[in-house]
This record gives sequence, structure tokens and C-alpha cells, in this order.
Amino acid sequence: MTNSIKLTTGSQFPTVEATLLDGTSVNLGKAHSGADWQMLVVYRGKHCPLCVRYLNLLEAHQQSLKDIGVSVSAVSADSKAQLAENMEKLTITYPIAYGLTEQQMKQLGLYISLPRSENETDHNFAEPGLFVINEQGVLQAVNISNTPFLRPELDVVVRGLSFVRSQDDYPIRGTLAY
Repeated sequence: MTNSIKLTTGSQFPTVEATLLDGTSVNLGKAHSGADWQMLVVYRGKHCPLCVRYLNLLEAHQQSLKDIGVSVSAVSADSKAQLAENMEKLTITYPIAYGLTEQQMKQLGLYISLPRSENETDHNFAEPGLFVINEQGVLQAVNISNTPFLRPELDVVVRGLSFVRSQDDYPIRGTLAY
């Protein structure tokens, strides 16, 4: 068993960079497309059909998130070739990056898994994570799972973020670390 960090809500989100298919390097914690908040979804990789489904569902919620000032990005540890192949199954318009390193996975406090075989994938990969970063670069909300079937429902996420964004004084939850 190894020790892992746990990001604390209310703290600065770390700088995590990855690469888009066009070769552009992006800071995954930075909002884009006119938004002031960022939602980062970490997915397992092209080998995961549940991830493909989740990423496609996220596309259906992108406009609702944009309407409340939240941009969306996704990332995995897949290679450029694996992401390019996965794009054939994805119907998304938000930025999606590849090349998340194990060091970055650990920095984000993600669970990391070994592939079951070379047929699954050729590298260790991150289990799902969802991070919401506010306009100050602070971690507003986080959900980390060790399996792809324990992700938050996107309808609930959008409704919750809509509520939080509509309040002037809604506090960041879970800021007491032990």
C-alpha cells in the first residue's frame, strides 16, 4: 500500500498540463471559451466503454455548463494514437487531451490501475476523477473514484453547479482536512 495525497477543496488547483491532438499544450485547470470556472474530467482511456459513454453524455450537458460559466475539458493517460482512435467513438466538441503522467495522476490524488492485459491498454491509467476549479484557480468541488461505474450523474452535477453559481455566498464544502 502506498500513501497518496488528497487534494483539499478550497486550495489552489495544481498546474497540470497535457497535449491536445493538434499538439497544443494546455493547462487543464484553466477555464476557456469565455467561462470563468473549469470542469476537468479524467477518464480511464479508450479501452473503457463506460468512459466513452460518459464523455459523450458530458457533451450533451456542455451548453448548460457554458450557460453558468463553466468550461469543460477531459484528459487521460492515453497516447496521441490512442486518443485519435478513440475520437472515432466520441461525439464531443470540448477539448480532450492525452498524455497524463503517473506523477500528474498522483498530484491529483487519483487512483491508478494496472492494465489487465495488453489487450486492454499498454500503460498504467488513472481511474475517473472530476474536478471543478473556480475563477481564482481554487478547487471548488472534486469527485474521485476507483472504478468507472461510480461517477457522479451529470444531471445532478449541472443542477448542483447551477445552484452554487447562483448564490453569492455559497461556501466551498469539505475544506477541513485531517
